[in-house]
Amino acid sequence: MHIRMELSRILIREVVDHQIIELSEAEPAEGESPRAFPIVIGLPEAQAIERRLKGIEIRRPQTHDLLANVLDALDASLVSIAIHDLSDGTFFASLQVEKEDGETIEIDSRPSDAIALGIAGGVPIFVAEHVLDAASQDPA
Repeated sequence: MHIRMELSRILIREVVDHQIIELSEAEPAEGESPRAFPIVIGLPEAQAIERRLKGIEIRRPQTHDLLANVLDALDASLVSIAIHDLSDGTFFASLQVEKEDGETIEIDSRPSDAIALGIAGGVPIFVAEHVLDAASQDPA
């Protein structure tokens, strides 16, 4: 089972190599607090997510813009993002892309790249229940 999540926070500190985004449960069970977890990402991905969230245009397309342009040119659309596994502290994700003929294909992706691509368009983010359980546990 996959749980709908949303980007709840992005922490950018340019003095370090790693940045943090936080995903939280979009629709927690009634009376429950939303489960949430952080994902460590690189500075370029964090900046791309922030730029796309704010709708900041740049002169030349970056990688996420390029992929969005390729999807548009192929009459394909990103319909959802799925974070489907967590192994040794590394998250694994995929893009669900609908082709012009209606076929949906799955493309392997890093979560940060998937979110950077989909965030501007409000593409839904889903996380597998076992990933959410493992990632949201208090390490104490």
